[in-house]
Amino acid sequence: MSKVATLDVETLRREFPILHQEIRGKPLVYLDNAATTQKPRAVLDALRGYYERDNANIHRGVHALSERATAAYEAAREKARAFLGARDVREIVFVRGTTEAVNLVAQTFGRSRVGPGDEIVITHMEHHSNIVPWQLLCGQIGAVLKVAPITDEGELDLDALAGLLGPRTKLLAVVHVSNALGTVNPVKRIVELAHAHGVPVLLDGAQAAARLPVDVADLGCDFYTVSGHKLYGPTGVGALYAKLDHLEAMPPYQGGGEMIRSVTFEGTEYNEVPWKFEAGTPNIAGVIGFGAALDFVSDIGLDAVAAHEDELLRTGTEVLESIPGVTIVGRARHKAGVLSFLLDGAHPHDIGTILDREGIAIRAGHHCAQPVMARFGVAATARASFGVYNTLDEIDALARGLAKVREIFG
Repeated sequence: MSKVATLDVETLRREFPILHQEIRGKPLVYLDNAATTQKPRAVLDALRGYYERDNANIHRGVHALSERATAAYEAAREKARAFLGARDVREIVFVRGTTEAVNLVAQTFGRSRVGPGDEIVITHMEHHSNIVPWQLLCGQIGAVLKVAPITDEGELDLDALAGLLGPRTKLLAVVHVSNALGTVNPVKRIVELAHAHGVPVLLDGAQAAARLPVDVADLGCDFYTVSGHKLYGPTGVGALYAKLDHLEAMPPYQGGGEMIRSVTFEGTEYNEVPWKFEAGTPNIAGVIGFGAALDFVSDIGLDAVAAHEDELLRTGTEVLESIPGVTIVGRARHKAGVLSFLLDGAHPHDIGTILDREGIAIRAGHHCAQPVMARFGVAATARASFGVYNTLDEIDALARGLAKVREIFG
């Protein structure tokens, strides 16, 4: 097969040192990007550069290293603002990732806005990180969690979702792109629907932000979450976008250094947003590396990334459909670069193990989306997911690997 034309993939691949290795004597084919993406040299250099030249705590130091570290940290906040289309840099809070972002909203906005008998609405396609925090909140205050269903194709039932929104609904939390199905939800329409009922909306953008252009101002959402490691950045860092009026009204999430203006034993005056939500010494190197990752993706262009993954998805779908015994789970009309599938007679874990012997890395399991698996009557799926460095030749390699699986399992 020829190389995808939308990106100079071979040049891009040279920026990722980890890809240039063999696994069990075979060239590495990395198709586990929905779990985490690999890191380009620009990110690795940013991490190394901070620790080699600028390592110091931020905001409170007056020496040169602290000033440089603070400048780089806050520059990354501006990069995140621009990347997400936020209007004000104060609307960006650095967190450990999407999981912490959702918990932050649940335990601040949620605790202050949701009462006994009120309702929080989520969907049947959510990742555990957009389910469990709301279950915890409901258990703490006596609220009710309601779940919008999905269709056999893996699409959100919008009519059913609309029917769940009512006067007791205090928040709607919905994934932008499903990590288990690849479904791209019509989030702008969903936000409009919710806002018509006066319901604020949190969008889980963990899978979307590395694949699709995101403009939170255009979407109109109240909250949007991203994880750095799914955006070619470091692990343990991410960003929460929240409308400024929400952040100013929300109480602090954690207490400690950095999030304070002054402390006495009689009381504490909190810092301004967004620092009010960034207690303690942050992941400074991670944030700086995250900023480098945002630059990397922005320089490529998300329109080009989306076109590249769309071609990989179309070709991957055709290839899998041509293999006897393969069933694709998730057939939404609008999908991102995620393919979950089953192969008759082979458990997904066996598929993943055999493919690993061929140097091919995929994911096998429930993908932290057990309710999705239950909806389709399976315990797990095999999942191939694409990134900017994947090629059509690697899809051929996946097909050859699956042929070996079929040979073994008959």
